[in-house]
Amino acid sequence: MQMEPVSFLPLWRLVPAAGTVERCTIEGLGLENELEKSSNALLGRGCSPGWSNADRALTEFVEQNLFDYSKRRFKVGASSTSLLLPYLHFGEISVRKVFRCVRMKQILWRREWKSQGEESVTLFLKAIGLREYSRYLCFNYPFTHERSILSNMKYFPWNADANHFKVWRQGRTGYPLVDAGMRELWATGWIHNRIRVIVSSFAVKFLLLPWKWGMKYFWDTLLDADLECDILGWQYISGSLPDGQELEQLDCPQIQGSKFDPEGEYVRQWLPELARMPIEWIHHPWDAPLTVLKAAGVELGLNYPKPIIDIDTARENLREAIFKMWEMEAAAKSATSDQMNEDVFDNSDSIKTSAILKVIPKEKSSCLTYSSNDQRVPSFQNFNNGLLPRKRPLPVDEEKLHMDKPNKQNKEAGTSGREDLCSTAESSASKRQKSTISTSTGIISFTVPQYCSSSNGRPFQDHESSSLNLTWHEKIDLEQTSNKNGVLRQ
Repeated sequence: MQMEPVSFLPLWRLVPAAGTVERCTIEGLGLENELEKSSNALLGRGCSPGWSNADRALTEFVEQNLFDYSKRRFKVGASSTSLLLPYLHFGEISVRKVFRCVRMKQILWRREWKSQGEESVTLFLKAIGLREYSRYLCFNYPFTHERSILSNMKYFPWNADANHFKVWRQGRTGYPLVDAGMRELWATGWIHNRIRVIVSSFAVKFLLLPWKWGMKYFWDTLLDADLECDILGWQYISGSLPDGQELEQLDCPQIQGSKFDPEGEYVRQWLPELARMPIEWIHHPWDAPLTVLKAAGVELGLNYPKPIIDIDTARENLREAIFKMWEMEAAAKSATSDQMNEDVFDNSDSIKTSAILKVIPKEKSSCLTYSSNDQRVPSFQNFNNGLLPRKRPLPVDEEKLHMDKPNKQNKEAGTSGREDLCSTAESSASKRQKSTISTSTGIISFTVPQYCSSSNGRPFQDHESSSLNLTWHEKIDLEQTSNKNGVLRQ
């Protein structure tokens, strides 16, 4: 047999470098423009790449901010969060390491009876668990980046308005807390988790913008952009998750601002045009008197925009959109019901079939059996009534009772104490259970019928012959007469 020639690739050769590469800094590479330094300094506040920076951020959070996490986690203007998500996303620190460090701190505080520290660790680990839950959802539902998990949301009438989307992402909606959050996102690449909920809820429920638009924008602007967390957050807000926020829930930015930024420091930091607004009007300047606006140097519609939409109007638009979604869903189901109906219902009344033998259990069994697991075959009388008895093993005590006390009628009639059921646990093609019947003349051997049907194939319940009402003794005598040898055929 002739072998085909095999060609081997030439080995790689190491070529010496043309010169030596000296060590240089990042600044020496000239990758950063002078005009970008101020913006990059803000971006560096949220994340400084590197394993050493990740360990430093974890240590700083555990030692300084973790104990007060339960009280400060909702303060949007302070560094109350861990800022570990970018490092977790890029693999510069592992979730297992974070869990171990935080758990050790919890054990230490438990020994010292510091309940606030234990509560803070519990809440922080829940936040870490939500991150892992997002991976579970995206793994089991890989389509979550393009459509909702709940199928009825595909009928929701989204308002794909590019102008509204531009106003939202530039922070010009007229709602101070929303605008401050969007401007911080653009400047730093990071916003507090509570602000993320507020701005995303405003986009989805006030402006009815598609949640996929917001998810894409977060993916492009967040330094800690994590696809799974991003998908989970936006589907949660848009009511696309079974355990998510209800779609009809509309959170007022004014109330949210009074709750999470009561002093207005966060708004003043990112909206300098509202820096002189009093605290009682900082989150709803459109309700402030003209004298207050003039004193603060605010001119609505000029240096700060008016609200893009009224709260009552937004609530009414959301309600109408939900009703329209329900109507479209019902119309789609009714349109496809004639072709393919996947609803499960009982349609047995519309099916015309022949009579079906029912299985009725007997309350007490007293037949002579050889095993407690024997299967019972209905007798002729039961077939005449059209009923099949239920399979039931005979109790051992009852079996012994019939073995010890044979009645006188069995000896005279040549039958056992039971007329309706007989044992066929071993009645097969190769093995047939034989029963012996004591009579006055001797012992007669017989077998239980394999099936109960007449010669023409019809069941016995279709025959009204009077021979079916005969006793076992008369039936045996009748078959003895018909048999030449005096023995029943097996």
